[in-house]
Amino acid sequence: MPVTALLIDALNLVRRIYAAVPDGDTDALYQRTQAACQKMVRQHQATHVVMVWDGDNSHQWRQSLSPDYKAHRSPMPEPLATTLPNLKANLAKLGIHSLACDGIEADDVMATLCHKIERRGGRVILASTDKGFVQLHSDNVSQWHHFDQCWLDRDYFLDRFQMPPERMLEYWSLAGDSGNGIPGIAGIGAKTAHKLLSQHSIRALFTPGTVDGKLGQKLIEGHEQAQLSYKLAKLRTQLSLSASLTQFRVSAPTT
Repeated sequence: MPVTALLIDALNLVRRIYAAVPDGDTDALYQRTQAACQKMVRQHQATHVVMVWDGDNSHQWRQSLSPDYKAHRSPMPEPLATTLPNLKANLAKLGIHSLACDGIEADDVMATLCHKIERRGGRVILASTDKGFVQLHSDNVSQWHHFDQCWLDRDYFLDRFQMPPERMLEYWSLAGDSGNGIPGIAGIGAKTAHKLLSQHSIRALFTPGTVDGKLGQKLIEGHEQAQLSYKLAKLRTQLSLSASLTQFRVSAPTT
């Protein structure tokens, strides 16, 4: 049977559910999270499913490159952090297991799993609202927005960013991504980045003489910042993971 793997960005899902439940109602959190996961398994006819979490010190690699990376993010609410072990245990009883790797962000774990599954001929559904996963999109890799019940596909990115998915990394290298603390080049915003990329390749933009005047000077002076931003935004797909896909095969819930 062909593999259809559902990779769930765990905190992306759980924190949004937590924000919508009454304060301290862990039962509601468990029930809504379980219902969301089970619904996605059914919707996408998944053969494998895994909840992927950030590992301890997960931001350390990118923050070693840029201390501002995700530095402004609010910490996880303590009541949520306290209840996560029970939430994971309850999900495991339903056959929905968790994966976290020390020092690695969930996004990179998902990217590595995605790469391995696709290379072996499988199909991947990335369940997340995180636009950074666009760089993984392909004929066999799709992204699902559970809360809006829609695909984050080519049309979505063309409509929202006026940019094709395959050029989003280049776009962020120029304009940055304030939500993740990715700087981009000072003085170049979304409109300018879009205009530049619609006219030139990213390589040409950093060749002296391609762009005249002050803007051209900004590009030359900001080349290193653009390279850093690209590196921060790019997901890692070649990590060594101890997990095996067989661990995450969809099975009947345990009692």
